[in-house]
Amino acid sequence: MSSEKVAIVTAGGSGMGAAAARRLAADGFKIAILSSSGKGEALAAELGGYGMTGSNQSPDDLAHLVEGTMERYGRIDVLVNSAGHGPRAQILDITDEQWATGMDVYLLNVIRPTRLVTPIMQSQKSGTIINISTAWAFEPTSMFPTSAVFRAGLASFTKIFADTYAGENIRMNNVLPGWIDSLPATEERRDGVPMKRYGTSEEIAATIAFLASDGAAYITGQNLKVDGGLTRHV
Repeated sequence: MSSEKVAIVTAGGSGMGAAAARRLAADGFKIAILSSSGKGEALAAELGGYGMTGSNQSPDDLAHLVEGTMERYGRIDVLVNSAGHGPRAQILDITDEQWATGMDVYLLNVIRPTRLVTPIMQSQKSGTIINISTAWAFEPTSMFPTSAVFRAGLASFTKIFADTYAGENIRMNNVLPGWIDSLPATEERRDGVPMKRYGTSEEIAATIAFLASDGAAYITGQNLKVDGGLTRHV
């Protein structure tokens, strides 16, 4: 088994996922990336890692990702769960099918790979799972209804997971970004942030890197807001 640490990033072809992969690679991790666009494979090649084109909504694709990572590196120390974008509409106009899609995008995107990597982390007696959530998980906005609903559920899942596996030195935390530069910028949104700017994907990546580090070894079950003070009263 390799002594080098290994990180998987799902939905890592662009935006915050890609930034996290770059930062973890810079910190010395071997990187495996899954993305549906093909950009993840290209980024993994650039970083000297393992890339695969597939969906984090597909149990088969996730299984192949984990198997491929283990074949190459023999261990998985960190799992970073990023996500795409789920359905958006007025709350009562969202169909049953769209709600199901939202659950796939924002909740099962974490649960499915977590099922796969946890036994590996148990055998290693260590591991860290970090989920990219949203600043609006606890104070929802009608702009992102499926995201807010299912990421509130993700917060509960994370706390139960942490309770269950902390004794085996496996940690799970959520990063809650506000307005980040991978999203379209508007003056109104910017003015609503106390820091009067959008955050950067690199700032989210730095937070993820901290949670993946030994410096965060006593942190689990938490929801860490990285939003420029946007939800400071919640």
